[in-house]
Amino acid sequence: MTEGERLQGKKQEEQEEEETEEELSPEEKRILERKLKKERNKAQKKLMREARIGAKKNEPKKPSGSEMALDYLNTWSESPQGWKFQKTRQTWLLLHMYDKDQIPDQYFSILLRYLEGLQGRARDTTVQKAEALMKEYDHSEMEDDLLEEKRERIRKVLQLLS
Repeated sequence: MTEGERLQGKKQEEQEEEETEEELSPEEKRILERKLKKERNKAQKKLMREARIGAKKNEPKKPSGSEMALDYLNTWSESPQGWKFQKTRQTWLLLHMYDKDQIPDQYFSILLRYLEGLQGRARDTTVQKAEALMKEYDHSEMEDDLLEEKRERIRKVLQLLS
């Protein structure tokens, strides 16, 4: 349907409404006006909803927790003057440091240097958790490459912090 046909159809509808309004009682007119208002509001809300959806599609994707933590670690390593301590990033790193999927080997060596500066309660808790994990994995009878990689990372952390 072209724009001209649509406008002509709209004019025709308005003329029909005017003709029917002349035949309607005041109560019927009020009901008709409310219906029309409801339809306009519904159409307007639909347009607003579509505009919001379109805007969301254009927004850039937010980085994941792992990306932000690895970026934090990289910044600490490469440009200390631009680095700022962030507890949430440190906590994420400490929670995931034994997982090779979360923290690849290239970042793990940086993480070990970062852990050298770990102080206070964070250091104590990290050592306690590493010792507990080591005991758990030592008593485990599973021989898995993934488990061996975690054991190796735990050993390195314990050697560094103990």
